[in-house]
Amino acid sequence: MIPYKTIVKLDKNLPAPVYIQLCNQLISLIKQGTLQPASKIPGSRLMADTLNIHRKTVIAAYDELIAQGWLETAPAKGTFVNTALPIVKKQRIKVPKNQLKKTKAAFHFKERPHLYRPDISTTAAGIITIDDGVPDNRIAPIEEISRVYRNIIKKSYNRKLLAYGSIYGNRELRETLTDYLNESRGLNISAENILITRGSQMGIYLASKLLLTDGKNIIIGKSNYRSANKTFAEAGGKLNRVSVDKNGLVTEEIEALCQQMPIHAVYVTSHHHHPTTVTLSAQRRMHLLELSQRYHFAIIEDDYDYDFHYNNAPILPLASGDSEGNVIYIGALCKIVAPAIRIGYLVAPQDFVDEAARYRRVVDRQGDALLELVMARMIKSGDIQRHSKKALKIYKTRRDLFCTLLKEKLDKYFEFEVPEGGMAVWVKLRKNISWDLVREEAIKHDLSLADYCWDSDEQETSKLGMRMGFASSTEDEIQEMIVRLEKTMTNLW
Repeated sequence: MIPYKTIVKLDKNLPAPVYIQLCNQLISLIKQGTLQPASKIPGSRLMADTLNIHRKTVIAAYDELIAQGWLETAPAKGTFVNTALPIVKKQRIKVPKNQLKKTKAAFHFKERPHLYRPDISTTAAGIITIDDGVPDNRIAPIEEISRVYRNIIKKSYNRKLLAYGSIYGNRELRETLTDYLNESRGLNISAENILITRGSQMGIYLASKLLLTDGKNIIIGKSNYRSANKTFAEAGGKLNRVSVDKNGLVTEEIEALCQQMPIHAVYVTSHHHHPTTVTLSAQRRMHLLELSQRYHFAIIEDDYDYDFHYNNAPILPLASGDSEGNVIYIGALCKIVAPAIRIGYLVAPQDFVDEAARYRRVVDRQGDALLELVMARMIKSGDIQRHSKKALKIYKTRRDLFCTLLKEKLDKYFEFEVPEGGMAVWVKLRKNISWDLVREEAIKHDLSLADYCWDSDEQETSKLGMRMGFASSTEDEIQEMIVRLEKTMTNLW
């Protein structure tokens, strides 16, 4: 006889009702072959006594299993496992489902080692993290978002937004962004040139899948945004690197590569280069545009932090000077509002936008139409612009404090340039030691350093730098951050 009292574990403290727990565990016994088709199940009174539960609970479980087709009853005979079920080879009795940990698949699938990166986890209490440059979600305009969201959702006619919508994104947001981008960035576009995405990363992915299949060539910097590199590799592109100096991508090297092979795309973070934070100079912008027209390649312009330029007005993007349709301009509201507000945009010639929208249909179907409308209304009302100015002021203060302390306390260990914009400082070690050692020592002082911003096929890590973000930390947090970083470097030097 099956030892139900031993193998069936019921917990009245779990959210699931006890009768459902009993159902699920009996189903597991059937699937494992422990209970074969036509096997008799103990009567409700006996099962209740065995498991020390109410008989009505057992009856409810049996009724549910009969309704689902797992059990059947025979008048005057009892309850049995449905004879129509397939016979399963008997397996060893397994532990209850809530104790299982499925770590290995029993089927084959394609693994992608080039995409591996540790997932973001919650930092332990007492640990200070120097990230690689992200906005402070604590200053997000929550009240404004909530107010606009409530005003939209309480109107019954907006329930249509809960249905399937356009694969291009909310029409009002596309039209609002058209005016916003034309006015703020000097673009000359219509709503038909805009595809709403879930952040910049989706825009990079869509562009890559349309441009780089079958080993097509893309040019990137020798130091470059790592997530973009992984995306290009995943799309099947061949990565060709050029130097990056204080003026950004060296366009003379791009020209030389164009003379050697067919180039299909160039990726550039014009404001500001990731990871080194330098701005692509006006001269090189003009040269890059001229090369794209001469050699007919696409420029993927990732303008992820255009709004955060501190010393003077930002240089207009390459897209503003694109007269031939060579630039794919990618941006997002995530950096302005908060990382979890996954609203971005891809701006390109209409035929490319149409094709990207078709591809997006099979990836994500559509975005969050309600949230997209909220962002549209907040841009129209000026809420986004006001918050952007507020955040710019806060981040500039934090940049100045971080760089001042870095210079005063850690100049003997690090070299860096004060960034004109963005949310991070590109820091290099003055001594030829490994950043791995720095990270290992830092954690001893409850300081966690961001993951590296280079690729394994680049130079030795000791010769490169690390992005140290300042935007997400308050002034007090920055003060403590520098104290712990100084202790770390003192012990290593």
